[in-house]
Amino acid sequence: MDLKMDINQKQILSQHMVQSMEILQMSTQELEAYIENLAVENPMIEFKASHSMQEDTRQIKMQQKLEWLQAADPQNKVYYQQEHVAQNIQENWQYHHERRETLCDYLLSQLVLADYSRKEREMAEYMIYSLDSRGYFNEKVLSVANHFHVSEKTVLQLLKDIQSLEPPGVGARDLKECLCLQIARKEGDFEIVKLVIMDYMDEVAKNHLAEIAKKLHISVHEVQKACQIIRSLNPKPGNSFSNKEQLCYIIPDAVVANIDGQFEIILNSRQYPQFTMNSFYQDMMHHTQDSETKKYLQEKMQQAQWVSNCIVQRTVTLSKIMHMLVEKQHDFFCYGVGYKHPMKLADLAETLNVHVSTISRAMRGKYLQCSFGIFPLNYFLTSVAVRTNDCAEEKTPEQIKSIIQKIVSHEDRKKPYSDQAISEKLKEYQIQISRRTVNKYRMEMGIPDKSGRKMW
Repeated sequence: MDLKMDINQKQILSQHMVQSMEILQMSTQELEAYIENLAVENPMIEFKASHSMQEDTRQIKMQQKLEWLQAADPQNKVYYQQEHVAQNIQENWQYHHERRETLCDYLLSQLVLADYSRKEREMAEYMIYSLDSRGYFNEKVLSVANHFHVSEKTVLQLLKDIQSLEPPGVGARDLKECLCLQIARKEGDFEIVKLVIMDYMDEVAKNHLAEIAKKLHISVHEVQKACQIIRSLNPKPGNSFSNKEQLCYIIPDAVVANIDGQFEIILNSRQYPQFTMNSFYQDMMHHTQDSETKKYLQEKMQQAQWVSNCIVQRTVTLSKIMHMLVEKQHDFFCYGVGYKHPMKLADLAETLNVHVSTISRAMRGKYLQCSFGIFPLNYFLTSVAVRTNDCAEEKTPEQIKSIIQKIVSHEDRKKPYSDQAISEKLKEYQIQISRRTVNKYRMEMGIPDKSGRKMW
């Protein structure tokens, strides 16, 4: 055992610094939940939800209207009645819009007059509520039969009844059955269409019409006609109905607006959670004689002030990043997708003179709205895909994909370009990438291969 003196340098993060970084990377919803939970344990904080501002504004307007109606002018009452009617119409429309009919509601309404026993109706409702968002029945027939202690034949008969309802194809167990159910309701001879659906859907997806014609011993024209009928069918009959479980609302943290040729960044501060200091406990902190109570309230006051400062710093950092994004991606906000420039986290960090991790945390879960849509901030981070020959100009993957899309859109559909031919065409734009890279970008864009784009 011995004693030593050692000098070294360490970076130790305090609790306040950790809290500041956590608040920086929170989304608006996460920050609101964080402050709401903090208000439960900190008596100094009076939480005010962002959406409550609308209720306060409505109450203020209502009070103003009541005071206004007390005036002697009878025209005020007429104006108020007109506004009240218009507001009711709007609220009723919003209510009906939110109460859109679901697929299950629509199917159950068609079975109201069905001659079912109590158990059969219960089974039918169970099976209808088992349909997924596409309208497919994914449950095992045997499991449903065992659950209700009935035969599989009974379950299949109820499933057949459900498949006879509107929309056509609902209750199918897979894509082939869904399409066949829709074909069965059409009048005419569709034997070739049924054969293609049951045995050659993979070839249809790849547009290998000649191969299908050869196997069925028919002409390519007949296969093409069958494929046109198949493409007119609905592979997901339940998608046209409301499904609240899949609703996902994105509230942008900032809006980029073009005002007189200049881009202005408007932070969506109305969505930020707000809180105030409780006046009662503030007064108690200054006048209490109990030292423990005074110390406790001072600690909670310091905590609330620190959180408030962190939120202000978060807003300032986010504003700087937004302005830098608009400056570096100016062409994107002018012309849209396909005009982004290469930009990395290190570029933003160097320009703003902050650490890369700070930029990464600030951009996490944040969204920006412009005239071309709503985008996550990370969308504007783009790596360099290739350098062109002239003046070593850098091209992003989005720019190369845009050029590939342009080449494909101008090709002869009877003789489409192969990936190698597209690679050769890109050399005219001073872009040299391999055939495999072209294949990668083409697949990411959802563009079929040469045979899939061919028009017969």
